[in-house]
Amino acid sequence: MELPLVAATDGSTSSLAALDWAADHAARHELPLRVVHASLWERYEKVLPDVSAERPPLQVLADHIVASGAERARLRQPAVKVTTDVLPQEPEAGLVQESYEAAAVVTGNRGRGGLPGMLLGSVGLAVAARAHCPVVVVRGEQADWEDVSRPVVLGVGDLAEGPAATVFAFREARLRNSPLRAVRAWRCPAFETVEDPLFTQDPARVHEERASAVLTEVLYGPRREYPGVEVQRQPAEGPPQRVLVDESAGGSLLVAGAPRRHGHTGLQLGRVTHALLHHSACPVAVVPASA
Repeated sequence: MELPLVAATDGSTSSLAALDWAADHAARHELPLRVVHASLWERYEKVLPDVSAERPPLQVLADHIVASGAERARLRQPAVKVTTDVLPQEPEAGLVQESYEAAAVVTGNRGRGGLPGMLLGSVGLAVAARAHCPVVVVRGEQADWEDVSRPVVLGVGDLAEGPAATVFAFREARLRNSPLRAVRAWRCPAFETVEDPLFTQDPARVHEERASAVLTEVLYGPRREYPGVEVQRQPAEGPPQRVLVDESAGGSLLVAGAPRRHGHTGLQLGRVTHALLHHSACPVAVVPASA
């Protein structure tokens, strides 16, 4: 059975942008789209599910949110099969649970009440950190992430993160007919000099060559599997957070890996991915190593 793409909505402007992105993504991948809204209306209405013929106001609101979200998705992509559900859970718990049976989870970068330009909301951050499938947090201007001439940007981290994020980025680039820009940040520690016995040449050159070697290793297999994808390699000097945020300004999607440690229940996001979710100029896909 084909897993659906799950799009979270709360009726906010941010979540509506996420719905648009999700509808396009579902059409591109030929996936069903599941529009969900997490609501504990029974708790807040303080009613029992039996007696009144009238539905409580918060239940009406929840049903309206998912129905209008589904209608928006159908109008944007009529060929996509759309279903809806109201999750009787807190948003974070509900979306993490959905991630067990989803191709990916898509959220906005702010919830209801969030102010434009503010940092990522707590729900999106928590879901990206704990989900069992890729999570896309939709950021930036719609005209930019719809522009297929912009590259899919892949942040190449440690080799231990595995190939999941790389394969995700190649698939996106192929389906969008967009170039893929693989970026590996490197830094030259201040204490290293040309007199250091570890170096027989300029230390900066050595670090750049090491970054280039990592790019070669990470890209080797996927380039053979996706030969039609135009690949741009970019070893770049600087802190990874700054390098990738700068790259996001010219990208349509930024892809980052996320390790998942077994038995660890806290937020499982490194500093780099955390910064990208807060500051990227385009949508960010966080791909667990096990995805």
